[in-house]
Amino acid sequence: MPNQGTVTAITAKRLTLALCAAGVIGGAVGAIAVEHNNATAAAAAAATAAAATPAPVAATPAPVTGNPAGTALPDFTRIVSHNGPAVVNIRVVGTTKVSQRQMPQFDEDDPFFEFFRRFQPQQPRGGNGRGELVYGAGSGFIVSPDGVILTNAHVVRDASEVTVKMQDRREYRAKVLGTDPKTDVAVLKIDAKNLPVVPLGNTRNLQVGEWVLAIGSPFGLESTVTAGVVSAKGRTIDNNGVQFIQTDVAVNPGNSGGPLFNTRGEVVGINSQIFSQTGGYQGLSFAIPIDVAVRIKDQIVATGKVHHAKLGVGLQDVGQSFADAFKLDSPDGALVSNVERGGAADKAGLKSGDVIRKVNGQPIISGGDLSAMVSVAKPGDKLALEVWRDGKVVQLNATLGNANDKPDPYDRDNLAGNDGGGKLGLALRPLDPVERRQAGLPSGLVIEDAGGAAQAAGVQPGDLLLAVNGKPVSSVAQVREVVGKSSKSVALLIQRGDEKIFIPVRIG
Repeated sequence: MPNQGTVTAITAKRLTLALCAAGVIGGAVGAIAVEHNNATAAAAAAATAAAATPAPVAATPAPVTGNPAGTALPDFTRIVSHNGPAVVNIRVVGTTKVSQRQMPQFDEDDPFFEFFRRFQPQQPRGGNGRGELVYGAGSGFIVSPDGVILTNAHVVRDASEVTVKMQDRREYRAKVLGTDPKTDVAVLKIDAKNLPVVPLGNTRNLQVGEWVLAIGSPFGLESTVTAGVVSAKGRTIDNNGVQFIQTDVAVNPGNSGGPLFNTRGEVVGINSQIFSQTGGYQGLSFAIPIDVAVRIKDQIVATGKVHHAKLGVGLQDVGQSFADAFKLDSPDGALVSNVERGGAADKAGLKSGDVIRKVNGQPIISGGDLSAMVSVAKPGDKLALEVWRDGKVVQLNATLGNANDKPDPYDRDNLAGNDGGGKLGLALRPLDPVERRQAGLPSGLVIEDAGGAAQAAGVQPGDLLLAVNGKPVSSVAQVREVVGKSSKSVALLIQRGDEKIFIPVRIG
């Protein structure tokens, strides 16, 4: 991906998050002009620097079992020779209509649009009258001698045929045991025995600055090795609660699903995503922690399904302004912006405006910390919460729910006119204190859902309802009272973004 050259300022809008597989269904697997691997130049530069710097006379390569700090650069050759045979190339075939290819539906001015337009060109490979064959490729690694393989969910998404190719050129048809799009983990199974496997590590002791190694099939070039360091941990880059390992290891399309090794030869992550403006590597790559992947794998192997835990809250980070407003000693914690009715948080007594500072004794620095803890928990697990509320510490206990369960519906107004005819059709809840401060409003209601007459009139979820027939409202009861006195229509004062408008809604 990157070459040395003039540094270019990158605006936040142009920075694009991308799945790093040529192997999303429909990904490019044809002839691609590949530049000379920068890893070779980097290795030569490192060798030159080492020769120019005095080194211990008795310096020896680090063994696979560890690399004591300060002795020498890690000897990746032993890791590759020992674990390379357990890394596989994955080829997928799918049948899809042109309109259903894996091209996310973004507006042309969305920063994601330009990447996906280039990264996933339309590639029909023949049709069957109902759709077109599309091809893709990725990487994976064997975790069980009887043929259990880990990879990314997006590598095998919508695949009708999956083929696994070993380093020794043996090929197997693979069965997809299950996928979890939330964490982007998939589990495959091939019919074989006594296969080589990779040792699995953990991320608890992984440190920023530590050397790591990737093996995969970028651009279809099988068994390619790239190396770098962990550049950050705990990166939350989406809303799924996964805290990624950030590295500067060169990861390109086709590396998706491949293993990330530490210097002991243990897998610590699954290479999954990159930040890129071009579709190629630009210095930032992200791996799913192996701890998360193993938890997903165990559920899929045991039941074929994945159950995620759910606390049922909306969270924000606590900046300095919030810390000042809530009289906190530091801008740490997860600010609860809303609580799902009937969810685990609601049952535990959490309220909007609470700041969660600790969970099971572990400090919570940001909302992402809490989301990550919930993401590795199971439904039914218990959490001891230390909450800052109204200037004092409150202890609460929550039992996590199941993310697959539907939340209780918000208090639907079910409003009718005096004749018992039409319904307004809104799901409403009051603005919480944080939302009121952010919107600069003394009162109002959040429209969670719009249906019936209100939807037909143009009311949208996310609008703020400020008044009905000119009367300010802050509760469903107030809305019901005003609408109940109206016979044919009501005028709703709506705030949408920075704009306030009246919308007439017929109810008779």
